Amino acid sequence: MKKLNKINYQKWLDNTLEQITRQNITPTLLLHSCCAPCSSYVIEYLSQYFSITVFYYNPNISPEKEYQYRVSEQKRLISLMPVRNEVSFLEGEYEPIAFYHVCKGLEKEKEGGKRCEQCFRLRLSKTAEKARTLSFDYFTTTLTISPLKNAALINTIGKELSEKYGVAYLYSDFKKKEGYKRSIVLSKEYQLYRQNYCGCMFSKSQ
Repeated sequence: MKKLNKINYQKWLDNTLEQITRQNITPTLLLHSCCAPCSSYVIEYLSQYFSITVFYYNPNISPEKEYQYRVSEQKRLISLMPVRNEVSFLEGEYEPIAFYHVCKGLEKEKEGGKRCEQCFRLRLSKTAEKARTLSFDYFTTTLTISPLKNAALINTIGKELSEKYGVAYLYSDFKKKEGYKRSIVLSKEYQLYRQNYCGCMFSKSQ
């Protein structure tokens, strides 16, 4: 197999969607969402093929008031978007202690560095675990839509967790095919709150 950082993830996703279409099935997908704006395009895109449950697990977000506002925006978006297949919402626990635990000693890392890797792994691990517990066909995350996020790293973590938990991981690079630009258009259309920092107190200060 090619090294994951050499893979065209959009092509991989296209192939998976083509197989689903040929089989005339609607698999279930647990979609980890980092925020409503990033999920907008992903929901619009993937709801054509999957029955989606948006899993909101983001213990990195600080303060709690900010977390609750982003949750409300995610719910509002789901209630407003027209979709082909069902989209539901599932909120994970808000446990910032878990985030601070995995990031201990990495507080001064630059945004996009080792601290972010641990944050990705924490959120994707919980998603994969939940996907296995609830018997989903696939799991994935909206994180790859951001031009600031390392899609190769996120997909590498997804692959590892897929093997660990025995649930198929849906490879992606959602910024492709003008995905990020489409998310901006949808955010304006639905008047979504677009935060000016990723979520954690460390990203806010950088």
